[in-house]
Amino acid sequence: MESRVLRAGAGLERSGDGATTRLTAHGAWTIDNVASLETAISRASDGVRGHVVVDLANVAPIDTAGAWLLQKLHQGLSERGTTVELVGVSDNARRLMDAVEIDVGTTEGPKEESSLIVTILERIGEVVAGIGRDLSDEAIILGGVMRGLLRSFVQPSRFRFTSLIFHLDRTGLKAVPIIVLMSFLIGGIIAQQSIFQLRYFGADAYVVDLVGILVLRELGVLLTAIMLAGRSGSAYTAEIGSMKMREEIDALHVIGLDPNEVLIMPRLLALIIALPLLTFIADMAAVMGGAVVSFVYASMSIETFILRLRDAVGLNTLMVGLIKAPFMGLIVGLIAAAEGMKVEGSTESLGRRTTASVVKAIFTVIVADGFFAIFFAAIDY
Repeated sequence: MESRVLRAGAGLERSGDGATTRLTAHGAWTIDNVASLETAISRASDGVRGHVVVDLANVAPIDTAGAWLLQKLHQGLSERGTTVELVGVSDNARRLMDAVEIDVGTTEGPKEESSLIVTILERIGEVVAGIGRDLSDEAIILGGVMRGLLRSFVQPSRFRFTSLIFHLDRTGLKAVPIIVLMSFLIGGIIAQQSIFQLRYFGADAYVVDLVGILVLRELGVLLTAIMLAGRSGSAYTAEIGSMKMREEIDALHVIGLDPNEVLIMPRLLALIIALPLLTFIADMAAVMGGAVVSFVYASMSIETFILRLRDAVGLNTLMVGLIKAPFMGLIVGLIAAAEGMKVEGSTESLGRRTTASVVKAIFTVIVADGFFAIFFAAIDY
């Protein structure tokens, strides 16, 4: 059986039946013939089932309107559960069909839905693969920064001292007010809740031990790192991502400059230097908040609080938090830079990467803090 539609000019011929049907297009598939071609497509594809071969070898010329009609034919056949194969596609037709997002390969019918277990395993695999890519990107950036530092040691004039001071001012000095306020409130809240619970046992005085150890070992550095991840890490991602969108990163490569050395190294060093300093300030503010609340709720004088704090905690308690701080600054900086470098050419991509930078940095900082806690407990420090 053979049915022919529009033999003269542009059209579509249908031949074959049963398991395989062949649709042969010919003529000019352009905007001038859209009306007649729509009718031809409707007639030729009516009732088609099974495997369909669409031959485009005799189509010339073709424009985006013709490519759109082919896409409409392709989608209509696929929705019926048929398999569609496009053959004889010229280079020009392929480019136009790519522009209207039509797959020039074989499209299978509707796929069976995967089971819940398979879906979960796929998601886990995607997450693990994404973590591997992130670690690789961050290692590359860290290597570039280390190379820049070595160059600066050989040629000190290459080191961007002015840029480092600028980022230290913005990352460190300007973050002091919010860090002090947040830490003071956190220290006060811990002291208040501790007093209420310890009062049942007549052990109000042990609030000093609880506040001192908890703040100096864990919460001071952890909350400061989280605050910097949201404040400075997001800003770094947005800045580097905006440069990537405006092709300023490519311009640096063209003029012979290394973006890792020019853009990332000053920001990364600023975080590594600023975070220990801010951690110390946060520790002192939190302890002071605990002392004030202890005075209000437990009638413990500030002098008594400080004396008990000196007996309750040692220098190693303070050093644990300060030792962790540079590593957490490094983590925040690397994640922020890596996400900024992944920004593509849209504002939507910039927003998505900025959000991912904050989320990943906070999660990684918390995980790193857990590993540090295990390590220091193992060495009894």
